[in-house]
Amino acid sequence: MRRAEHHHNVYVVELHKDVLYERRFVLANPRFDRFLPCVYVGSTGLSPQQRFENHKAGRRGNRFVQKYGLRLMPEVYAVFNPMPYRAALEMERELAQDLREQGWAVWQG
Repeated sequence: MRRAEHHHNVYVVELHKDVLYERRFVLANPRFDRFLPCVYVGSTGLSPQQRFENHKAGRRGNRFVQKYGLRLMPEVYAVFNPMPYRAALEMERELAQDLREQGWAVWQG
């Protein structure tokens, strides 16, 4: 049984390929493979679905997710959740780096 303080989550949002027209996004991903997904990786104390909805509504959201966010990708992150706050922050960084190393185009929140 997980303890009550383990309510933070990491999440991954697939972004539309049009995000590749954004200079800042492309510069942050110099070695991405155009055949692999473009994604946003974040962590939250909310459910991933609620956080995605907030992004899309512009409530404390990332502009790339608001404009280009297509869907959550639980197949990438669900195995890690839930976790304590500090673990979620660390997992966000590690997951973003791992996906970048695989050739994904990643923006990390």
